[in-house]
Amino acid sequence: MPSSTAKYSIASPTAPQFDVVLSTLNARYIHSAFGLRYLKANLGELEHRCEIQEFTLESRPEDIVEQLLSRQPRVIGFGVYIWNVVQTEKVVALLKAVAPGVIVVLGGPEVSYENQDQAIVNLSDHVITGWGETSFRELLEELLDESLDKSSTDLSQLSISANKIIAGKQPKLEHIGMPYYLYTDDDIENRVLYVEASRGCPFKCEFCLSALDKTAWPFDLDAFLQQMDILHQRGARHFKFVDRTFNLKIKNSLRILEFFLERMSDDLFLHFEVVPDHLPEALKEMICRFPAGSLQFEIGIQTFNPDVQSRISRRQDNEKAKENISWIRDNTEAYIHADLIFGLPGESLESFAASFDQLYGLRPHEVQVGILKRLKGSPIIRHTQEHELVFNPNPPFSILSSDTVDYSTVQFVNRFARYWDLVGNSGRFKKSLPMLLGDAPFDRFALFTQALFETTGQTHKISLLRFYDLVFQIGSEELGLDAEVLLNAIAADHANSGLKSSPKCLNSASRVKPKNQQSMVKTKAKSHNSRQARH
Repeated sequence: MPSSTAKYSIASPTAPQFDVVLSTLNARYIHSAFGLRYLKANLGELEHRCEIQEFTLESRPEDIVEQLLSRQPRVIGFGVYIWNVVQTEKVVALLKAVAPGVIVVLGGPEVSYENQDQAIVNLSDHVITGWGETSFRELLEELLDESLDKSSTDLSQLSISANKIIAGKQPKLEHIGMPYYLYTDDDIENRVLYVEASRGCPFKCEFCLSALDKTAWPFDLDAFLQQMDILHQRGARHFKFVDRTFNLKIKNSLRILEFFLERMSDDLFLHFEVVPDHLPEALKEMICRFPAGSLQFEIGIQTFNPDVQSRISRRQDNEKAKENISWIRDNTEAYIHADLIFGLPGESLESFAASFDQLYGLRPHEVQVGILKRLKGSPIIRHTQEHELVFNPNPPFSILSSDTVDYSTVQFVNRFARYWDLVGNSGRFKKSLPMLLGDAPFDRFALFTQALFETTGQTHKISLLRFYDLVFQIGSEELGLDAEVLLNAIAADHANSGLKSSPKCLNSASRVKPKNQQSMVKTKAKSHNSRQARH
């Protein structure tokens, strides 16, 4: 046969060239890199020479580097976080191996503190700690200035680039350009849009990096709302506020809520992080005006134990917080996502269980069980010796043990948290969950957790269909629930699941019909909050 004469090119297709590429690895595609957009928006005359390229944790380092280098950049900046530092280090190591002349600049919370011995820092050329909007621009102006003789031994002309670790300057907020015009039409249609009306936090909770802030600073509200109006006119309907304390300044909170009420539609969705013990009447009245499916509150409780709260410098009026959560649940359509943290210094399993039961009793839609993580720079480290805190040396640096909880207990709560998210928070077991929990939510779900792990040996990759069988099996055999009553509850939950296949427990007991069973709810759930719709 004649040899092939087909011609092809190994080289990548011609791509636009940029002197600067800003990049990060997002946890999922739906997330958008808010910080990178801030950096680009504040580059001044250099903005047109900069491109943003976002990837996900599933992206191969080889493919990431190839795509980055296709732009022929002189400088590449990476946003580094606790969830992506391992993968980003691989990318930077590969990049330096194949293109050592490209300057790598790092920024983000994971490299802003305790960075002396970090491998990813050693691989890089520069690290900007803290705020980067001003300092990154100044560094680029120097790096890209052809008039400077970078090889000169006279370093007097090099003010910034002579330093590897650069302390980021914190400008006044009115001097920071807002980045919202950098959200593309694809971002608006397919991604979560992060926005902020204020930056910083006045509270000093020691597990959080925001404890290092001196206060919270509000952006100019008129300018901010103008940007929100432009986003809304472009079709944006999902706004996630990253403000640490949205309801700190009530006057501003009311104006923002009123702004969105005037633009209310069936697909508008707002997420706010709120302080649980600060809910004045004016704010209550405003919240009541929002329809179902439009408002989500993330409420950080963390612990109800006053001794632990005092130890970690957390100021919280527990009774007022409980009163406000109950009020929101009983009087509004707002969706409540409440947080607890396991592993805080001095907190035992019994103490945590008490907080869980109290919080569950307030009926939030979700109780997020988090495990304490040692964020670099956070003041929680001061308790290490006294409370024998041992953290995982690998990201995300979760607690492994302390003087009040051993490693096995931490592992157990990790499984508890995973199963709770699948069963308790998912909204898929609305009828059967109350039966599982009875009048002792934590203890009963702990028994469920133990039996589930003994049965499966898994915390991931358990199909939803199998979960119905496992709930029936463990509920009837281990928790002593009436089999027929439980089966009716599971049948009702399954009927609302949308699954076409049936679990074995229903197939083998077809005589059991869910009481008052209705066909699956036909209301079309929004793609961004289907879990909320199930609740």
